[in-house]
Amino acid sequence: MDAKTLIASRVAQELKDGDVVNLGIGLPTLIPNYLPPGINITLQSENGFLGMGPLTGEPDPDLVNAGGKPCGILPGASFFDSAMSFAIIRGGHVDVTVLGGLQVDQEANLANWMVPGKMIPGMGGAMDLVTGARTVIVAMEHATKDGGAKILKRCQLPLTAAKKVSAIATELAFFRFIDGQLVLTEIAPGVTLEEIRRKTEAEFVVCPQCRTMKQ
Repeated sequence: MDAKTLIASRVAQELKDGDVVNLGIGLPTLIPNYLPPGINITLQSENGFLGMGPLTGEPDPDLVNAGGKPCGILPGASFFDSAMSFAIIRGGHVDVTVLGGLQVDQEANLANWMVPGKMIPGMGGAMDLVTGARTVIVAMEHATKDGGAKILKRCQLPLTAAKKVSAIATELAFFRFIDGQLVLTEIAPGVTLEEIRRKTEAEFVVCPQCRTMKQ
């Protein structure tokens, strides 16, 4: 199982039947493929959809998700303008948002929208989602391509939001923020605690019931 598949399948197990869920672009879009049997969620997209589904048949150029990729729409879905979409998000009606991350730190801060010196289109809806959703899960690979830590003592990139992250899922581990502390709750199969410590700059505590990550 590759890193992205492991992360997506683990995050899928955090979702509950009936949840309204917003998925960020990239890795988070894989999550619906791994939902446990009997778990049905409603996907919300900040560009104005409630009830997105898998793409079937020929794509409609007018039906795209927030990342501009073709998407499907389930029976009973609704369409609305950005004002309504962000009213849903800011009003606390999204149960879970799953976003990619560039950096997360031990204070539950997230940086996921800008790398200084690189051209970017803007923050998009990430700031609103991280602030408005009831649960915020960051799904990302544990380290940068050159091996640098992404779970830090303090984010070095511009923040998306402060103290809003609920959990972090990587291919090595699953962390939760509990009572203001970063807590390691699960370790991926074949991974050691020593490896996680070596690749994590942030200070964290190990849950006494820490177990092997679900797949």
